[in-house]
Amino acid sequence: MSASATGPAVHSLWTAAASTDKFPSPHIEYAQLSPVLIVFGVAALGVLVEAFLPRRSRYTAQVGLAAVGLAASFAAVVALAEKGYGTTKAHIAAMGAVAVDGPALFLQGTILLVGLVAVFTFAERRLDPRAHGNRVDSFAAQGSAVPGSDQEKAAVRAGFTSTEVFPLLMFAIGGMLVFPAANDLLTLFVALEVFSLPLYILCALARRNRLMSQEAAVKYFLLGAFSSAFFLFGIALLYGYSGTVTYSGISSVVDGTAPMTPALANTTGNDALLLIGLAMVAMGLLFKVGAVPFHMWTPDVYQGAPTPVTGFMASATKVAAFGALLRLLYVVLPGMRWDWRPVMWGVAILTMLAGAVIAVTQTDVKRLLAYSSIAHAGFILAGVIATTPNGISSVLFYLAAYSFVTLGAFAVVTLVRDAGGEATHLSRWAGLGRRSPLVAAVFAVFLLAFAGIPLTSGFAGKFAVFKAASEGGAMPLVIVGVISSAIAAFFYIRVIVLMFFSEPKPDGPTVAVPSPLTSTAIALGVAVTLVLGLAPQYFLDLADKAGVFVR
Repeated sequence: MSASATGPAVHSLWTAAASTDKFPSPHIEYAQLSPVLIVFGVAALGVLVEAFLPRRSRYTAQVGLAAVGLAASFAAVVALAEKGYGTTKAHIAAMGAVAVDGPALFLQGTILLVGLVAVFTFAERRLDPRAHGNRVDSFAAQGSAVPGSDQEKAAVRAGFTSTEVFPLLMFAIGGMLVFPAANDLLTLFVALEVFSLPLYILCALARRNRLMSQEAAVKYFLLGAFSSAFFLFGIALLYGYSGTVTYSGISSVVDGTAPMTPALANTTGNDALLLIGLAMVAMGLLFKVGAVPFHMWTPDVYQGAPTPVTGFMASATKVAAFGALLRLLYVVLPGMRWDWRPVMWGVAILTMLAGAVIAVTQTDVKRLLAYSSIAHAGFILAGVIATTPNGISSVLFYLAAYSFVTLGAFAVVTLVRDAGGEATHLSRWAGLGRRSPLVAAVFAVFLLAFAGIPLTSGFAGKFAVFKAASEGGAMPLVIVGVISSAIAAFFYIRVIVLMFFSEPKPDGPTVAVPSPLTSTAIALGVAVTLVLGLAPQYFLDLADKAGVFVR
């Protein structure tokens, strides 16, 4: 057939198709998505501030904009919870892409509060001595400059600062807000990339130790790219199995309640697609929470990244990733409990033991806290494995408690400094309790919370998670958890002994006096640690109310 003959035929096909099928206009519930929209709006405004405001005005504008945006977004989350969107009015919004329910709102509120405290630590400019008469922060003067080059030296002399870290932080928080609320696999993947890419950049922007910082960012980026590839391949296999990417659609195919079509009869006859797809998606999520054996990036990245970024990553990323993992296992795959539970048992046991045992050998404070965070990922997995309503609420409570302790601990690490910047080698912390009793006492509170000592939030969180796991029939897991906690307690107590019962060295580090910003971040960390430890019941009830997923 000639080209001229095919032209009208194709044209008539298009017009016939156009006349019969109307493309449905999207229906978006803007009010219910307002927490996410506010954060992304502020992030976009931050980019415009970088482009159009003179350099000297950017810092104040960016800090104010980020703080106000996060506070407004948190107010929107509280308003939605007040209107009952966490309980009676919970539903699926944005044409099936995003869930507005209790766990989503609880985790979004936690991420926003963590983000607000992180903004304070990002904005700190009093810890380092002034450079050429200008105040400096934790970030490189010019991220694009080669470390040690003339361009970098000129940027430092001119007093440049990387105020673009604030829009990057906002984009990361926006992605994290969508991640635990995503209700289909494509939204989940897009949210994963939206919060991962800014984190890769932020990790590379340390003012001191720039080469180590860039190495950390490259490691995180390469391993993150591998994990994203596995994740996406898993999504493709799950789509191949069920013919849909929505959580409810996959769940109904797995349960056998979906209407059977010839295509479904072909794919569902073989569970290999489902099992391999599930394993790959879970691998992507376990990478983000830092569970063994997908944990190798954690210590290197935590050590190399600027400490404010490390604190934010260690707390907020865990909250978002565990939220997504809970929704995947409890909403999509309740019918496959017997398949995924044994694997998660193995991962949880390995994660608890490896995190606790390897942390004992660490000599760097940031690496020690990294392995501690791996052990905590194992403790939280014990709650995930419980597969009971108490399991969900205990994980929500633990995430909220853990995130503030972590942020506070890393904020304290930024204060202990010597001529080369932060003094992170443990030997440098000897006798800190005599040199600066208040800072050492605050750090000791955070370490005791990590160890799960009574009257701290760590004890309340661990007790809730282990209780839920034992009720869910995972008693051996609880025993391993208690043994791991005992091992972990050894190295936390060792640091406390080092600070209070060792002689300070004459050339030891100094403790910088922070601005009200970092002081507020640390004070909030201590307050949350003590309040959730002394009177946890209100917050446990709140997590309990918020513990029901919408299907």
